Amino acid sequence: MKSIYSLFVLMCIVFMSCDQSTTNNDIIIENEQFRLTVHSNGISESLVFKPTNKECLFQGEDIPLFSITQERPYNNEVKLAHPNKKTTFQADTIYRKGNKLIVGFEIIPYEAVVELKVTPQYIRFSLVDFIVEKDDYPAYLKITPPPASEMCFLQLPVKNRKNFGEWLNVSWDDQLAINILGTDQYTRINSEKRKGFRLMKADAVKNIKFKGVGAALIVCKTKNLLNNIAQIEEDYNLPRGVESRRGRMINASYYWTSDINLGNIDQHLKYAKMAGFRGMLLYHPCFIESNSYEKLGNYEWRKSTYPNGKADLVKVLDKIKEAGITPGFHFLHSHIGLQSRYVTPVADHRLNLVKMFTLAKPLGMDDTVIYVEQNPEGTTMAEGSRVLKIGTELVSYTGYTTEPPFVFTGCSRGTYRTNVCSQAFGLIFGVLDVSEFGAISVYIDQNTSLQDEIAEKIADIYNAGFRFIYYDGSEGVNTPSGFHVPNAQYRVYKRLKPAPLFAEGAAKAHFSWHMLSGGNAFDIFSPETIKEQTRRWPCEEAQRMRNDFTRINFGWLGYRVPNKNTIGTQPDMLEYVTSRAAAWDCPVSMHANLWAFDSHPRTPDNMEVLRRWEEVRAKNWLTGKQKQMLKNLGQEHILLINEKKEFELQPYEQIKNIANGSREIRAFIFQRHNDLYVVYWHISGSKKMNLPLDKSNVKLFETLGVEENINSGQDGSIIVPVNGRRYLQVNNLTKEQVINAFTKANILN
Repeated sequence: MKSIYSLFVLMCIVFMSCDQSTTNNDIIIENEQFRLTVHSNGISESLVFKPTNKECLFQGEDIPLFSITQERPYNNEVKLAHPNKKTTFQADTIYRKGNKLIVGFEIIPYEAVVELKVTPQYIRFSLVDFIVEKDDYPAYLKITPPPASEMCFLQLPVKNRKNFGEWLNVSWDDQLAINILGTDQYTRINSEKRKGFRLMKADAVKNIKFKGVGAALIVCKTKNLLNNIAQIEEDYNLPRGVESRRGRMINASYYWTSDINLGNIDQHLKYAKMAGFRGMLLYHPCFIESNSYEKLGNYEWRKSTYPNGKADLVKVLDKIKEAGITPGFHFLHSHIGLQSRYVTPVADHRLNLVKMFTLAKPLGMDDTVIYVEQNPEGTTMAEGSRVLKIGTELVSYTGYTTEPPFVFTGCSRGTYRTNVCSQAFGLIFGVLDVSEFGAISVYIDQNTSLQDEIAEKIADIYNAGFRFIYYDGSEGVNTPSGFHVPNAQYRVYKRLKPAPLFAEGAAKAHFSWHMLSGGNAFDIFSPETIKEQTRRWPCEEAQRMRNDFTRINFGWLGYRVPNKNTIGTQPDMLEYVTSRAAAWDCPVSMHANLWAFDSHPRTPDNMEVLRRWEEVRAKNWLTGKQKQMLKNLGQEHILLINEKKEFELQPYEQIKNIANGSREIRAFIFQRHNDLYVVYWHISGSKKMNLPLDKSNVKLFETLGVEENINSGQDGSIIVPVNGRRYLQVNNLTKEQVINAFTKANILN
């Protein structure tokens, strides 16, 4: 009996040892907030948020934490045994040495070393090295090991939550957030949408930067996410995107101008203050000789309006700030003008080329046919973009052959007044990367020093006293855009002193999140389509950008004077756009046009609409319930100043077919207390209107609480003035009766 008992104990010990051995195969990576469990075969088993014991991974997918990609196999036996194509090899072994994970991969012979940094707010993963045995690759193979194009050094199948921010790369709901965030500009952050989960990834790309790149894993209560990101920004000296998003100016609307100077600044400030704008964005043609785009890169002062150069700019900025308005600088940092010194007469060697060719015959001074070794098929034929850069000369072409001999035909030498040069057989040249907006500018080769040179010029202007910026043309960079878009922005950003209060830009990628705290603005929509286009574009993006803890700009708004072709910019249009923006805590912006402001009779009403809503933003007046109400895009609203001089938000709807179809009058009806109100105005003039309403049932206000006289018409009707916005209060009538009265109205000259 004793023997049987001893045998039983021994079996239990063995069983427990086996169980303990299995547990020991798991690698636990954890901080105070979460615990990541990875099996020794590289598969991520679990990601648990410790305070609630909530599992964050989608189970059963068996996705390794790491993988490595080769353009083709290089190890001799692997190359012989497997297809020669781009192949991703998954991790199949992993063990831990202190703060490092040693990772092996299927088939290929070497290992990767991934370093861990554990903090209370996040855990950082970074690719620091490779372990390659000298026998892995024979001596005759002249390569720098390891042969790989990229490595995924963190990938997790994260369960779907209510929200996913594709820019920040964060999955979250009201309780919990999971974020994989790059800790430098070189890391490629991405995600793949799968059934029930997102595969969230961080990659190192060899042609950008392999060793040393990193990404932080954050798992926390959603309310703590930005605090944790702020800690990462501090630890790795990143632009302070969190601090900017929490700043007082983040929801500030601005006035955009391209022609301000000491001669007209008072007029610009007059209108900016009428609209309550807290910011003023100055486009570079204000003070830089550029013809808008063509001379970009020179950054020479516009002597006609800024004869003293930077000293005059400082005076302009000081006057803007004295008016209580914050100035911003709008520039195109990656564009080089086709009339700039970087293009003509000697084309700079740092302009970007998009396709390379080799001269198959020498190029003489008078040659108009260019022979090349490579097939030009697929080379751009877009008007204005058919330009070759051959040495320092630019050559335009009209066509090419796609069968040998390969030639560019119809060539014009010395395009853009560049110097004509002969070239030797075998010279390598390329297609000039002309801006997608046409023959006005070209793009910088971001792998050269030219972007830094331009950044220095931009910084010298910014440091005159600007406080926020707009990166226009940010899409104009080399591929991969995911790296070059934010890196080009960063090359400018880190030279700006002090750091911008906020920034907006025309294009973004993951690292841009730390700089573009204001997202983007939209280009101008016509008065006739502005409401529809606002629903289609800014409203759609604003919802998505909330998932990235970011706002956008619902401008840029144009300003049109009514004429035979357009009803012009009207108060209800601005009311719609700026109220929708406020629903998502976003600002608006307006392109200034002094002539239009002066010429439009409704400018005081238009500016008053903007002023009221800007005060609402500055005071954070809207409640959560009101913001939700404003997100109903089919319902329009008006912001009143009531009899107590307080803001009052009311839904209203347009009365159409006024005065039997006249476009002159715009009117909107709403109910307030127990009465109906109609806000109405003339789009451009000053007339009178006869309404079939009883005088005893109506009151007229230009300012609520201050009643105006109403003249009587014939047959019990009334005659009211029609020019700027007025309010007609109506009692004892139905909504249908009031609308019917306006449709039967007569406009009197």
